Amino acid sequence: MPTESLGQILLQHSKLTADQLDSALRIQQTRRPRPELGQILLENNLINPNQLGQALAQQWHIPFISNISRNQIDPKLLKRFSLDFLKKNCMLPILVENNQIAVALANPLNVTAYDSIMNVLDQHCPRIICPAAEIEKAISRHYYQAASKQNTKNSMFHKQKSEMTNLNPPQTKQEDLLNIAHQAPTVKIVNTILFQAVNSRASDIHIEPYDNEVKVRFRIDGVLHDMFTPPPHQVAAVISRLKIMAHLNIAERRLPQDGQARIKIGEKELDVRVSTIPISGGERVVLRLLDKGGAELSLEQLGFAPDIKECFHNLIQTPHGIFLITGPTGSGKTTSLYCAINELNNQERNILTVEDPIEYQIPGVGQMQVKPKINLTFANCLRHILRQDPDVIMIGEIRDTETAEIAIHASLTGHLVFSTLHTNDSASAITRLTDMGIEPFLISSSLMAVMAQRLVRTICPKCKTACQIEDKLDYLDNGKNISLQTMGPFYMGTGCSHCHETGYFGRTGIFELLVIDDEIKELINKQSAAYTIKNSALKNGMLALRNDGLRQAQLGITTIEEVLRVTQDSNRMDTRKSEHAHI
Repeated sequence: MPTESLGQILLQHSKLTADQLDSALRIQQTRRPRPELGQILLENNLINPNQLGQALAQQWHIPFISNISRNQIDPKLLKRFSLDFLKKNCMLPILVENNQIAVALANPLNVTAYDSIMNVLDQHCPRIICPAAEIEKAISRHYYQAASKQNTKNSMFHKQKSEMTNLNPPQTKQEDLLNIAHQAPTVKIVNTILFQAVNSRASDIHIEPYDNEVKVRFRIDGVLHDMFTPPPHQVAAVISRLKIMAHLNIAERRLPQDGQARIKIGEKELDVRVSTIPISGGERVVLRLLDKGGAELSLEQLGFAPDIKECFHNLIQTPHGIFLITGPTGSGKTTSLYCAINELNNQERNILTVEDPIEYQIPGVGQMQVKPKINLTFANCLRHILRQDPDVIMIGEIRDTETAEIAIHASLTGHLVFSTLHTNDSASAITRLTDMGIEPFLISSSLMAVMAQRLVRTICPKCKTACQIEDKLDYLDNGKNISLQTMGPFYMGTGCSHCHETGYFGRTGIFELLVIDDEIKELINKQSAAYTIKNSALKNGMLALRNDGLRQAQLGITTIEEVLRVTQDSNRMDTRKSEHAHI
C-alpha cells in the first residue's frame, strides 16, 4: 500500500511546483469522470512519462523500467492474451531475470486486469511499473510483427520474383476492387506496411509499379530504402485500400489524386497524406506520414551550436520583424519554425499560423489551413489573421509577391513574423525578395535575420567507430581556411541491424544564421548581390553551412561524407559566384 501521496513524491523528484500541483488537483475535482492526477500532469506537460512512472514505483514500492526490450517478449506467452485486452488495460506479461514472468503495467490500481493475467498464467507474477507509451509500443511491435511474419509466410511479401510467381499465381477472375480492398489479407498488407514504416521512422512510403515488379520503398532519415516487393497482382487491391482510407475515387486511375487519412498505431496518431499519379506501369502512390501528436519540439533538439542557439533565442524574443528560414524541401524548415513557436507560446501572446499543411498540432496556437480550391490562399488568410490581434504570425511559406508584401507590412506594424523561402543559402533569401518586387528599403527595415539549414544523418550509436579522413581533404574547400589537423577524431558507422546496415540513425540540423546588422542593411539598400552580402557576413563571424557541418563531424555526431552530400549544391554555387566576382 502507498505510504506517500503521488503529488508529494513528484514535488520532491521533478520540477513540479506546489501551485501547479494545486491547480491539477482542482482540475481533478471538477472533471467527470474523475481522471488520474498523473494523467492531468502529463496532459499539461508538467511532468514526463518517466517521472510519473518512477513516482508511482516509489509510491507503491515496486520496480520501474523505462522501456521493454525485444528479448523480454515471449511470443508463446502473449498468444494466451488478446491484443484488445492488453491494449485496453495497458498491461503486458514480460520476462525478467531467470526467465521469471512479471507484469508490466502503467496503472497499479487496475487490480482486476492484473488478477486476470495471473489467473490465465496460473501463477503469481510481480508487478513492474512502465510508461504507458512503452507498453503500447511493445504490444504493437509484437502483434504487428507477428502479422508481418504470417503475411511473409503466406507469400504476400516475398522478395524473390520467381518464387512469388510460383507461390502466388495471378488471379484470372476479375473481382470488384472495392470488395478486394476490404478483404482481410489486403487490410493486413496495408496495416503491415504502415506499421513497419512507423517502426522504421520513415517519413514517406513509395509504392512504385513497374512492368514486371512492384517496389515498396521507405524514406528513412532522408534516404530511400527498398523494403518489399509484393506480388504485382495484389497491388491494385492495396492501392484501392489506400484510396478508400484517403476518401479518393478508386475508379479514377487516369488522373492524379490527393487525399488525407488519419491512422492510429499504438498511442501514435498520424496523418497520412496520399498522392497518386498514373504512370506506364499503373498507379504510383506516395504517402507522407505526419505525427499529429507532435513531439516535444525544443531548441535543444535542433542541433544548434551554443553561440547560434543563444543568438537564435535572442532574435525570436524581438517584439517585431521578420525571421526567415531557407533551404530545400525536406531540410527541416517547418520543424525549426515550430520550435520557435513553442519557445514563444505562453498566455501573454496571441500566436496564429497559416500552413499548408498543418504538420503538428500545438496547444494554445491558432493554426489555419490553406485551401486554394476555395481561394483561401496564404495572402487571404493573412489578411484575416491581421484582424485577430496577433502578436506572433507564422506563415508556412512565402510563395508570391502578395504574401511577401503583407508579411513585410505586418512586421512593420508591430508583429513578429516567421516564414520560409526556398533558397540555397541565407543571403539568397534577400535577393529572392527583391526579385519578387519588394523594395530594398522595406526589406532592410523589416528583416531581422535569415537562417539557412540542412539536415544531416547522425552516426548510429551502436556501430560508431573512428575513421581516417585524409582522402576527403581535397573536397573540403581544397583544404583552404579549414584547419582539419586540429579537428577530430572523426567517426563513421559500420552498419548494423539497429540502423538497417546504413551506419546512420536519426538526423540533426546544420545552420547558417545571417543577422541583419547595419552593414548588411546598407548592402541591401544598394541592391548588392547575394555573394557580396554573404562575404560581408562571413567576415563578421557568420558560420557557413559547411563549416557548421564540419563542427558536427568533429563532435562525432555526423560524418564528413554526409556534410559533403548535403552542402554540395550551396558550396558549388558559392564557388561560381566567387569566380564570377574575380573576372
